[in-house]
Amino acid sequence: MNVVDLFAGGGGLSLGFQNAGYNIVAAFDNWDPAVSLYRRNFKDHPIYKWDMNRPDSVQKISSFKPDMIVGGPPCQDFSSAGKRDETLGRADLTIVFSKVVAEVKPKYFLMENVDRAYKSNVYAISKDILSAAGYGLTDVILNASYCGVPQSRKRLFLFGELNGENNALLDILLKNQSKEKLTLRDYFGDSLGVEFYYRHPRSYKRRGIFSVDEPSPTIRGVNRPIPKGYKGHPGDKSEINQNVRPLTTRERALIQTFPPEFILEGSKTDLEQIIGNAVPVRLAQYVAESINLFLGRNVKLSGSVFDFIKSVSQKDREADVTLFEQAS
Repeated sequence: MNVVDLFAGGGGLSLGFQNAGYNIVAAFDNWDPAVSLYRRNFKDHPIYKWDMNRPDSVQKISSFKPDMIVGGPPCQDFSSAGKRDETLGRADLTIVFSKVVAEVKPKYFLMENVDRAYKSNVYAISKDILSAAGYGLTDVILNASYCGVPQSRKRLFLFGELNGENNALLDILLKNQSKEKLTLRDYFGDSLGVEFYYRHPRSYKRRGIFSVDEPSPTIRGVNRPIPKGYKGHPGDKSEINQNVRPLTTRERALIQTFPPEFILEGSKTDLEQIIGNAVPVRLAQYVAESINLFLGRNVKLSGSVFDFIKSVSQKDREADVTLFEQAS
């Protein structure tokens, strides 16, 4: 199945769908650092520096004859880490995505966004556009920690099938999740080298120190050192000491389930933002494999997320301790 990825960023959706057997034929993004990083890691198809508001966007995307369009329109105007104001302009790109899909008319599409988008006016408008274009719609909020990712990251997915039925994919998306949240120790074993780590909170009313025996909180686009004035929080899993540190850029990419061989080139600030904005690769793969099941596609995959989830649910946890060794 040929897929075009819009608002591709660092390529989390592309890589997840590629791992699930899909053929990514083109990608589009409008931020130079993301385009450069994507191009460095994906050699078999082009990525275009592209403003989706361009009048020739539909013609350009249609030229690739996609069976499916996927994409994660910018979410900062919805995000809890942003201003939470959908009138600032970037949220409109969710509507742009919907209009592009409605005009290109691929057989299927998948849109990803933060969970807060679910109750927004922009999201309601987008669904109306897609429904009017003839798509049967399934939307669901998934927590990545139940989908093969060691991170409590909630994301909204909207799947559409042309001339399909509403909620057709919902049962498959829900029933294959793990019964338990995936922790960092489950995923990495002891290879991280710490028991506790610092993640800079949005406000000091929130905790900043986490344990490897829980899922990571949402990987965000900022990664700061421990402030000298940080006095701790009642919810912290440890006191500040010499063994507590922030995660590195590479470690954060691994928690987003990018593979160790994924190339990280660019400024630290840009890389942190690209990583924080990305769809976790295994979460994308989980959704892609769910679509495979729905479509009856008998795709034999090594490293299936479903197989990984099954092993975790059965407590047969053989951590991939080579991840950090390969990345170092």
